[in-house]
Amino acid sequence: MQIPHGRFNLRSAVLPSFLALGTLLLSACASGDAKMPMADQATPTTAPTTALVTTPSTTLTAEQIIQLVTSPDRSAADRTNDLRRKPAQMLAFIGVRPGMVALDISSGGGYTTELLARAVGPTGRVYGQSEPPRTADSPVRPVVAPEGDSSPAAPAASAVPAAVVSTAPVLPASAALPVARRTSAQALAERAKNPAVANIVAVVQPFEAPVPPGLAGKLDLATLMFNYHDLGHLGVDRARMNQAVFAGLKSGGQYVIADHSGRPGTGISESGTLHRIEEIYLRQEVEAAGFRLADHGDFLRNPSDPRDKNTPNPPQPKDEFVLKFVKP
Repeated sequence: MQIPHGRFNLRSAVLPSFLALGTLLLSACASGDAKMPMADQATPTTAPTTALVTTPSTTLTAEQIIQLVTSPDRSAADRTNDLRRKPAQMLAFIGVRPGMVALDISSGGGYTTELLARAVGPTGRVYGQSEPPRTADSPVRPVVAPEGDSSPAAPAASAVPAAVVSTAPVLPASAALPVARRTSAQALAERAKNPAVANIVAVVQPFEAPVPPGLAGKLDLATLMFNYHDLGHLGVDRARMNQAVFAGLKSGGQYVIADHSGRPGTGISESGTLHRIEEIYLRQEVEAAGFRLADHGDFLRNPSDPRDKNTPNPPQPKDEFVLKFVKP
């Protein structure tokens, strides 16, 4: 899910990040960023990419990660997203190895899915999960008041002035048809046309059962980037999802989650308004499934973010956390 961010000078915020990237990555390695379908994701080209020279089962080096991130066949849209998401630091934090089998939960347009696919190489595989599209006859999701909801209650229908309700124009049925949007599975299939990431596999599974059939106990890695909070207002059974991820991973497998930081005491109550979640709240939910916290990444932190708005004011990056859990 594309999450809005405040306007700020992205280039000045990260430069000279690529110049100092080797040092940053070595430091990150030593210490140890719904999604819904996106219609505006640029289609990657099929230009050849420089092959990475890797040793099987060996974590990628800082130099190899830089080479991967700067591959000339990555799309312009992904490169723009890099300025905010810091992919080199993320891949170093995860500790990606060639040959890994990974699952990117809520893969959306496939930004993270493609990065992982490049990192695990042709001997690995990355499954990009998205929820089945909702149709007119799909079961209605429950109306959810997230735990610890601190937002004011919405006014009752009777309290809304009739003039407000009746001002929307009535359009002919032919004019009211929504524009078809590309699904996550379609976006991933488009990306997989590039031979460099032909190891991407789109899977359509509910959030409560995101692991593809036949992969239970075979995954090395699961990721969920900046969308765990959305599961709160969407009514997803997060306990079931976390248990399913736990069962899908091998012993020693990793579950890496990044999200927008909420203020202390807000839990997941601001998931549908500020698109944030309290870090300790997320950690407790994941650990309840049997995971152990192995590491936390601070490379997306912004202590200046007051965390009281969806888009910080003054404009600046959101304060974001990255947690790495391990299945014992």
